[in-house]
Amino acid sequence: MKRLLTVLLTAFIPLTIMGQVFKSDTYSTPLGEITVTPIGHGSLMIAFDGKVIHIDPYGSVADYAKLPKADLILITHEHSDHFDPEAIALIRKPDTEIISTRLVAERMPGVRVVSNGETTDWDGIRIEAVPAYNIQRMRSPGVPYHPKGDGNGYVLNFGDFRLYVAGDTELIPEMKELGKIDVAFLPKMLPYTMSDDEFLEAARVVHPKALYPYHFLKADRPRLREELPGIEIR
Repeated sequence: MKRLLTVLLTAFIPLTIMGQVFKSDTYSTPLGEITVTPIGHGSLMIAFDGKVIHIDPYGSVADYAKLPKADLILITHEHSDHFDPEAIALIRKPDTEIISTRLVAERMPGVRVVSNGETTDWDGIRIEAVPAYNIQRMRSPGVPYHPKGDGNGYVLNFGDFRLYVAGDTELIPEMKELGKIDVAFLPKMLPYTMSDDEFLEAARVVHPKALYPYHFLKADRPRLREELPGIEIR
């Protein structure tokens, strides 16, 4: 574990922005250092080479008027706790690029659609849109909370350093096809995503070097560390 921290995690930073305190981790990648800041719920921020990427900004977990403006915004899907137009407006600049799904693009002008299975490049980063959906859990009979094809997860490739943001998803077969993942954000919240046991199995399938539980009500960190040897729980 000490070797993992030396190679993967270059610094732990308590980050204070306009009175808001967040915990950030800095990772070394072939393209340079990136700083990853979980904001809360399904929201996070990545700083890279003087640029800022926001993912699923949500005004209920932070005051986005006080956070850095976005060069890129990634939205996983159209639900209000992931697609928050008011939070987006607070961090959007005239040249901010927004990448999301067809359903989000129908609700907000200027969104570039990247669908499941498609890739795009932004400022030297290859971005893969991957599936995120429910198999078991239904809003009503035959209607999943997150239907297949509606939402994205994202894999951000900083050279061969790969960061996976799963979005709202259960344990799905496509996770086995992701390949090497260095850092993963996996959700754990019923009834919308995964149970504790499903989350553990998803973590074993994805097997990142560092794992962030997110979109969760509570996390049993001792159990996670015990049952996921070789994965650093952040």
